[in-house]
Order: sequence, then structure tokens, then C-alpha cells
Amino acid sequence: MPENSDPPGDDEAAQPAHDSTGLDLARFVASGARAGDQAPKPAAGHRTRRSDPAQLSGAHPDARDPRLLGPAVEALVTDSGWGTELAVHAVFGRWDTIVGADVAAHCTPESFSDGHLTVRTDSTSWATQLKLLAATVVRRLNEELGHDTVLRIDVVGPTGPSWRKGLRSVRDGRGPRDTYG
Repeated sequence: MPENSDPPGDDEAAQPAHDSTGLDLARFVASGARAGDQAPKPAAGHRTRRSDPAQLSGAHPDARDPRLLGPAVEALVTDSGWGTELAVHAVFGRWDTIVGADVAAHCTPESFSDGHLTVRTDSTSWATQLKLLAATVVRRLNEELGHDTVLRIDVVGPTGPSWRKGLRSVRDGRGPRDTYG
């Protein structure tokens, strides 16, 4: 027997026996969760993967748990300030139910910026008709989106033909001139 070793009975009395089922680890984690930051230190020779009780996951939800997609997207929209823009683009998707099928067949919303909704029409007669209906459409849109969301509708008529075609088009040219019949 070596001279520096203690008798076996004294060493066993100094350290508690190791529980091979992991019950001692569970008790350590539970006591750390109850005590918060004042968790007891593990016994000598005891190993844990995470020494910080705040890093341990438990049965109750915490900030690291996965969230459902709906609430996560709502939080993203709210934090980013996209609420009004998202509501306006949802109205773009329901345009035909808001303004009616006849108007929606000839007028489409293009953009929304600073309370001004830009709507493009497919003919000048529908542009005139939409200008006459603008107050009613603004009222209906504000019922859907909230008070004073849409302040004005800017009506844009159809665009004329472009004469800038082909590789050899003339800059500042007036168009095809006598090719109309």
C-alpha cells in the first residue's frame, strides 16, 4: 500500500456516492432552477454540460422556444412598421370586391404613398368616370383601412404608344408620320 494514500473509509465519507442513474444531476438542475442565480456548485468530480442554469431548458415556455408562424409574422410586421403598407396591399388584392366588378375590370391600383393611391385606367372615359367616383372610393377604402389612410386618388389614364422601337430609332423623332392609313 502506498504511503500517501488515505484509508479507503475516510475518502468515501468525504464525498457522497455517485448515483449512476443521473438522479444527482437532476437534483442539481432542479435546485439551480429553484434558486435562480444562487444555484449550488456541483459536487467535486461532478460534470455537467451546461453550468449556467439559465441555459437549461425546462417544461415551461421561454424565449428560445419555437413560435407559431402567424404570431411570428405579426410581430415582424408590428416591429418593422409595415402595418399600413400591408393593409393597403391587402386591399389591392380585394380591389374588385371593394370598388365593384365593373370598375375593377377597367381600373387597377398601382401604388400607394403618403396617403395618395395611384390608379391606372384602360381608357380615358374610365379615367373620367373614376375621377367622378373618387370621393366614394376614398370613403370606401377608409372604411376598410381606417380613418384618413387614403387621402386622395390619383387617376392615370392609358399610356400612348411608344415610338422608341428597333435598333435604329431616331432620337427625338415624332413617330411614323404618314403610316396611318
